[in-house]
Amino acid sequence: MTTIATALRPRRARRTNWWKTATGLVLTAIMLFPVYWMLNASFTRDQDMRKSPPDLFPVHGTLEGYRAVLDDQLPYLGTSLVIGLGTVILTVALAAPAGYALAKLRPRGGGVLSFLFLVAQMIPGIIMAMGFYAIYLSLGLLQSVPGLIVADSTLAVPFAVLIFTAFMSGIPDELLQAAKTDGAGALRTFWSIVLPMSRNAVVTVSLFAFLWSWSDFVFASTLAGGGAHEPITLGIYHYIGNNNQQWNAIMATAVVASLPATVILVLAQRYVAAGVSAGAVKD
Repeated sequence: MTTIATALRPRRARRTNWWKTATGLVLTAIMLFPVYWMLNASFTRDQDMRKSPPDLFPVHGTLEGYRAVLDDQLPYLGTSLVIGLGTVILTVALAAPAGYALAKLRPRGGGVLSFLFLVAQMIPGIIMAMGFYAIYLSLGLLQSVPGLIVADSTLAVPFAVLIFTAFMSGIPDELLQAAKTDGAGALRTFWSIVLPMSRNAVVTVSLFAFLWSWSDFVFASTLAGGGAHEPITLGIYHYIGNNNQQWNAIMATAVVASLPATVILVLAQRYVAAGVSAGAVKD
């Protein structure tokens, strides 16, 4: 009996693995279906959009949507790129020293401050947008790129500070003490030792800050709508009107706008995994 039971175990394990694999493939297909349909619609002619039943593949494919992207959307993509990079720089510049201070300098009230950063992430974006609108209206920063960079950074900085704090807490105190013995101050220690060792955290924070600013619509529509410098999220929105919806152009723009974020995520995924798990000490 023991021999038979032992022989049956591999079969049961294979059946279990087969069901797990099948379930994973089905769930992955469901999650990726919107991406597939976005690609399909981006090559579909306008007159075929409401065809019933719809074509699963663009039988009469067209590049009109992508021509519209090249003709109309490049300025919006450039603005989004500038806003995204500016948000990354401002977020890292503010959050990295704050995370170092909370993790290693341990100021009074540091625990309360960390809690406030956590609470700040729960504030709805529309409430913050209304506050920024009133402030920018008096400062003359409405419909400006610097205004959007500052607004988008407010979403990223609290999260970034928590990531840097968790990451830098794992750096051995002996290294910092050795630097202090050699005469390095807190600023020199941060710049020469802590920041290079926090490379994974920097990449993680930069990625999330860029993605948040790249996909932002609430701040963009509230603070930059109708201006000369609108991001790609508003550029897509211009294709939607009361009597006209250019769906192939909308989907083509969405495809092109997804490429930078996708490429960055693929290239940085191993750093992100290490950054979230606070594994800098292993480097």
